[in-house]
Amino acid sequence: MELLGQNKIDHHQRQVAILSQDSFYKVLTPEQKAKALKGQFNFDHPDAFDSELIMQTLRQILQGETVQIPVYDFVTHSRKDEFVMVYPADVVLFEGILMFYSQEIRDLFQMKLFVDTDPDTRLSRRVLRDISERGRDLEQVLSQYITFVKPAFEEFCLPTKKYADVIIPRGADNLVAINLIVQHIQDILNGGPSKRHNGCTNGHSTPRQRRTSESSSRPH
Repeated sequence: MELLGQNKIDHHQRQVAILSQDSFYKVLTPEQKAKALKGQFNFDHPDAFDSELIMQTLRQILQGETVQIPVYDFVTHSRKDEFVMVYPADVVLFEGILMFYSQEIRDLFQMKLFVDTDPDTRLSRRVLRDISERGRDLEQVLSQYITFVKPAFEEFCLPTKKYADVIIPRGADNLVAINLIVQHIQDILNGGPSKRHNGCTNGHSTPRQRRTSESSSRPH
């Protein structure tokens, strides 16, 4: 987004939009929320996400509609009473560790990127994030990682690597890969050959037509 100059543009005018699978966690029952507050709920399982809402949102995006994205509170483990509006864009990046798990969702993306990051890096990022941003203690973070996060990554996330069109080792440190992706997206924005292919990129990322255009995307 930064290299494309999109992060400084008003949301109404952006040609590239970005969404996160984390926005689509399901609303928990009281029993599930009680477990979540104790670090005993598996948020890394495919069933933790509202796949139906993700599909509905992606279909609206592909039709060039403005969509409402839920805002999830990771401290209280609940959806807030507010939404983020995403306006029609030429390219939509949709990131998430399990975006390739469902074939129905996976097939909507025109380019699928898998960001392959060292396990130690993934763990250290999670520890720092959960303690500083989500108010959790180290023991809880490590217990959740060993009990849920690592097993779920190995069972549900890692096997989907085979569906990726491009695998990016070293994540954000891989400037060569990032620049190639940026150039591809820039080609779409400039009306190059790629723009004929109407759809989504997952990053796990997604080109999409604007409504005003031709008729018709840890552990990372």
